[in-house]
Amino acid sequence: MQVSIETTSGLERRLTVNLPAETVDKEVDKRLQQAAKTVRMNGFRKGKVPLKVVRQRYGAGVRQEVLGEVMSRSFYEAVQKEDVKPAGQPSIEVVKSEPGENLEYVASFEVYPEVELKDLSEVSVERPVAEVTDKDVDNMIEVLRKQQSGWKETKRKAQKGDRVTIDFVGRKDGEEFEGGKAEGQQLELGSGQMIPGFEDGILGMKPGEEKDIEVTFPEDYQAEDLRGAEVTFNIKVTASEKPELPALDEEFFKAYGVEEGGEEKFREEVRNNMGRELKNAALNKVKTQVMDQLFEKHEVELPASLVAGEVKTLRGQMVQQFGGQIKAEDAEKMLPDTMFEDQAKRRVVLGLVVGEIVKENKISVDADRVKAKVEELASTYQQPEEVVEYYYSNRELLSGVESVVLEDQVVDFVLDKAKVEEVQSSYDDVIKPQQQG
Repeated sequence: MQVSIETTSGLERRLTVNLPAETVDKEVDKRLQQAAKTVRMNGFRKGKVPLKVVRQRYGAGVRQEVLGEVMSRSFYEAVQKEDVKPAGQPSIEVVKSEPGENLEYVASFEVYPEVELKDLSEVSVERPVAEVTDKDVDNMIEVLRKQQSGWKETKRKAQKGDRVTIDFVGRKDGEEFEGGKAEGQQLELGSGQMIPGFEDGILGMKPGEEKDIEVTFPEDYQAEDLRGAEVTFNIKVTASEKPELPALDEEFFKAYGVEEGGEEKFREEVRNNMGRELKNAALNKVKTQVMDQLFEKHEVELPASLVAGEVKTLRGQMVQQFGGQIKAEDAEKMLPDTMFEDQAKRRVVLGLVVGEIVKENKISVDADRVKAKVEELASTYQQPEEVVEYYYSNRELLSGVESVVLEDQVVDFVLDKAKVEEVQSSYDDVIKPQQQG
């Protein structure tokens, strides 16, 4: 096998491979002879079809199959020989492939860039420090009660958080407009379900009361003829309900998996769950800061094929978020590459930088940390032992955990060299989502 390689531009490489004719021809002959022993054709007994006839019927297809396998195998051998690491799949152009002549093809591809790691001591991180207080637990229990709340009819003036049943008619310049009328519609005041000013106009109304309110549609409203329009709604409240929180009793505790131990055990479970959330949120805030700075400090030439692969992955994830309702053929039109390019480039840069840190510092996955992570994930299930066993029996799932753990180990490695300042925080501040840089 003869191999030559040239740099066409930047990360792009052009690999020319020349293989002796017999490499392909011998394998084609071998497969045709094997086929002749089993092939069935009209006019011939099984296994008695002449090789010439088999070649005429199946030769072209078998040759294409062999050519594909030979080029794939030889490309892998050639890049190893030339000590290059392709990023993504090559584009292959066949130059010569006729029977009896040497096989020659050209493979064009990109290689991984060299990543020069910056001084990690210049990374600066604020580590939030907080604890779960009794007040935090009380607040969380109130949130849980609201999630399980019911509704109780009331005759008092409507307040924020109440649910009202209304009839309404909207008019623009004295004329009813399309979509501006409804009967028996339920509306939770303060939910933001209606246009600005609509729900505020209902506050203070009692069942049976009727009044007109004036509101202005937003400039970006979906109906073009109503954008920025001033309209009048005639609203009648036909019923009003106030939220009724459930009692802290055995039935309520059971709804959250606490069968025994009463309120004391329930509060303990709530605190433990909040503690796990707090720990993970604090780690994620630190991790985000580390990754933001690794991204900002490293300029890396990016292989277009890797960015395209990430764009495809991100688009697929968004399609899944839509419940798969977007057809594959429509996805690229509805969700163009430009929607994902910045995030895709960030992911590629960080993947290359993290990979270089792992390689340069010989960091390997800590099996104990993987086990601890799996057990932590399993602890939220009723039968944690079964979940742990399932993770360890599923290579794909376990690989996902190993990737997360390895990334966490890289973050710890960076933190050992970085400037880290501990910042006293509250539970709510740490839990609050942080925008990624």
